[in-house]
Amino acid sequence: MRIIREIREMQAASRAARVQGVGIGLVPTMGALHKGHLSLVRRARDEVNFVVVSIFVNPLQFGPTEDFNQYPRTLEADCARLEGEGVEIVFAPSAAEMYPAGATTVVHVEGLSDKLDGRSRPGHFRGVSTVVAKLFHIVQPDFAVFGQKDAAQVAVLRRMVRDLNMDMELIVAPIVREADGLALSSRNVYLTPDERRQALVLHRALLAVEIAASFGENCAEKLRAMGLAVLASEPAAKLDYFEIIDPDTLEPIEDITQGALVAVAASFGATRLIDNLLLPAR
Repeated sequence: MRIIREIREMQAASRAARVQGVGIGLVPTMGALHKGHLSLVRRARDEVNFVVVSIFVNPLQFGPTEDFNQYPRTLEADCARLEGEGVEIVFAPSAAEMYPAGATTVVHVEGLSDKLDGRSRPGHFRGVSTVVAKLFHIVQPDFAVFGQKDAAQVAVLRRMVRDLNMDMELIVAPIVREADGLALSSRNVYLTPDERRQALVLHRALLAVEIAASFGENCAEKLRAMGLAVLASEPAAKLDYFEIIDPDTLEPIEDITQGALVAVAASFGATRLIDNLLLPAR
């Protein structure tokens, strides 16, 4: 496994793979890898034999009061895990390499970037779409794999790929959960034992909606009220949003018969967590 830190070297490696007729799969991450990330790597491996995993804690997607400096950085352990998965290349550039002095160009997906997390974290999705566009340009993958847990991010990036006619595919892999239902996240390490127990309310709220929908309830507002009632049972949860929306436009819907995304974000102590559930079309 190669660890590459310079853009030119990564571009050269991708060109060499292309000359050999090798398909390239990319898994963008910010490191602090867990089983959820490794499931994305395995999904990429299902498609091709040449997998690139990027590890880059992107400063553009963190607000001034957010946890950029505290975000866990475990490159050595991450690389050991990825080598065990048979990854060909880990691309781990510095911030100065990705954003050279004087760089001012950003990618902003109008109409989606200010919804859900973008509403409460202004500029977040602009930072995400900018760095992912750069990674796509550098690595030139045939496809990239993202996790369903970041459903709003997926919607933003799908629109970016479509609007900019990028010749690649986005693959979305299912959420990986602990046995008790908590969605895996690099930020889970911040939770105290009490906060981790409190955070299970996110999954309970989603399950309440899923069960009611399975019994025939189609009204999005009624389903949302059920989820909010479950969340209210945990006073420690500081709710950011609980929405039932179209998974592509992120706009609210009235009826779920054509499918829906149920998305939630809340903080427990100083740790903000997100989770979601896709309801299939009837």
